Amino acid sequence: MGGVTRPVFLWLQVGLGVTLHRARRTLLQAAILFCVLALLVWVAVFLYGSFYYSYMPTVSFAAPVHYHYSSDCDATNSVLCSFPVANISLLKNGKDQVMIYGQPYRISLELEMPESLVNKQLGMFMIKMSCYTNDGQTVAAVVRSAMLHYRSGLLQTLNTLLFSPLLLTGMTEQKQLLEVELFSDYKANSYQPTVGAVIEIQSRRVQVYSAQLRIHASFTGIRYLLYNFPVMSAVIGVASNLAFLSVIVLFGYLQFIWGGLWPPEQVRVMMGDTTCMQWRREEARKRMSFSQTKIPQKDNDHVAE
Repeated sequence: MGGVTRPVFLWLQVGLGVTLHRARRTLLQAAILFCVLALLVWVAVFLYGSFYYSYMPTVSFAAPVHYHYSSDCDATNSVLCSFPVANISLLKNGKDQVMIYGQPYRISLELEMPESLVNKQLGMFMIKMSCYTNDGQTVAAVVRSAMLHYRSGLLQTLNTLLFSPLLLTGMTEQKQLLEVELFSDYKANSYQPTVGAVIEIQSRRVQVYSAQLRIHASFTGIRYLLYNFPVMSAVIGVASNLAFLSVIVLFGYLQFIWGGLWPPEQVRVMMGDTTCMQWRREEARKRMSFSQTKIPQKDNDHVAE
């Protein structure tokens, strides 16, 4: 009985050892494959993120506009001594340009104005914007008109009665947010970059709570797709990078394991390497010369006999 069971146990031990060895090898291969795939995905995401960060400009930029005016005159009847003027820097952190070259931008000015009697009687007024370079040279200037939205007396009375609780508690105010488009398609010049702008309200009776300059990029082409379809663009970009990196890794693996898709001897023949052909020709010539010298010797032996 013991002689019969011993081979069975040996067979089971050998089979178990082979199975464990195969399982360990499979697990190691799966771990290596997972690490390689994770590294490829990380590199693909990093490449796409680097491309997006370097290719996509600043989408929008907003800066507060602080107006100043002269006060050294005898101002009466709510009339200022000069036009309100503001100087705005168009640099991020004081060094990086907001607008890149060749990219169209929409520039607008937002004015928060009270619905006061002075502003209602003001009517239309002009807003001028001048863009300048580092040396103070004006590269672009524009003048636009603006005015408060009209509201009849009845509409204003109903609005006051309806929102009176909010008005009394200070949660809302009787004001209007006026947006004036200054440039619809502004492009910065690469030889004369825009670093700042001067905004002037050409009225001495205007009353303004606050103002803000907004710059928004108008994307076209690839930038339009990257901005309006970010998820789809990211998936396509990462997948393309992953496929390209996978092909590179596959060729590297084949080169390391198999010595390449084509053996060196075959590559030499395909590329026109004549060393092997010359050696074969020389060997053929030697054999032919040896055979030719051997045949006359046999003839001489027959004659001697």
